[in-house]
Amino acid sequence: MPVHTSPIRCGIIGTGAIAHAHAHALTGLHGRAELAAVAEIDPDRAAAFTGRFPVPAVYGDAAAMLEKERLDLVHVCTPPQTHVPLAIAAMRAGVPVLVEKPTALSLAEMDELADVQAATGTPVLTVFQHRYGPAAVRLRRLAAAGALGRPLVATCETLWYRDDAYFDVPWRGRWEVEGGGPTMGHGIHQFDLLLSILGPWAEITALAGRLSRPTNTEDVSMALDRFKNGAMATVVNSVVSPREASRLRFDFEHATVELEHLYGYRDADWRFTPAPGHEDLADRWNAADQTDEESGHRLQIAAVVDALAAGTEPGVTLAEARRTMEFAAATYAAAFQGRPVAAGEITGSHPFARSMDGGAAPWAPIKGKTTA
Repeated sequence: MPVHTSPIRCGIIGTGAIAHAHAHALTGLHGRAELAAVAEIDPDRAAAFTGRFPVPAVYGDAAAMLEKERLDLVHVCTPPQTHVPLAIAAMRAGVPVLVEKPTALSLAEMDELADVQAATGTPVLTVFQHRYGPAAVRLRRLAAAGALGRPLVATCETLWYRDDAYFDVPWRGRWEVEGGGPTMGHGIHQFDLLLSILGPWAEITALAGRLSRPTNTEDVSMALDRFKNGAMATVVNSVVSPREASRLRFDFEHATVELEHLYGYRDADWRFTPAPGHEDLADRWNAADQTDEESGHRLQIAAVVDALAAGTEPGVTLAEARRTMEFAAATYAAAFQGRPVAAGEITGSHPFARSMDGGAAPWAPIKGKTTA
């Protein structure tokens, strides 16, 4: 990728709540990046956004912004069903694109993005900001170096609470416009971090249910996972849990590493417990520079901006994001088909490649919420 000597010029598509996190991150980069333009179809929402974040140019649609602006990076901050067409438009305009999760609604759409990326040579990236917290970076480094021994057992829990009114927003709780329930829209950040530590997964067994919420998607899913390195993990995703918590635990041969937070973590949210005879590892964990920085958009966007400026490959790449999306698809496939699903199984014309529910959700659609 080309090296940039001037600030990275960024455009944002969509000015809803998540766009504010992107804009706040960009304005905190002190000359390394600039928010040059936004595109928003709702004039009132655009006015509210630009009242908080002054922007030189505002467009009523993404096509006009991509045609008229010289941009180095486009941030897609729109509802999930629009992610793929907007990412493709940006790539065809020659602009790298950073897409909010989920990148796409299906593995088939991910493969469509990969085809356009290969044809244009322009990358599409995904927001998985929890990978970038300093403690997660440290854990990945220690694990990759073998300092902690083999990974053996892990747990990953996203136990959140969303009341019925949360799903009044038209695109929530519908397979064809959100892609899924908490597996796709909530827990995906936690199990993406899990995958970034443990590496490729091999097989998934799962359950999913619509236990309480007025959705056509699940409101709870649970998976048992075996990884290619032999480690085993449980993954729970819920939006019916009144005491909200996000938890990760990794049991390696020589240490247990734990995290509990909610929507973002700091170093203080982690706990490191060495196994008997390996107490020196605590020094290696604690010797690293400590920080009070919260995992969040700023850290990932800063990393993307710096990579673009240096001409190196930014993350999270489409291939990495596809592995996480495949994990979600396999969770649904295993739950709805009642059998284990292997990595690499969901390809081509497989029903769970075309949509996350595979047309097989075992409950009746709720009136007023159409299905895929």
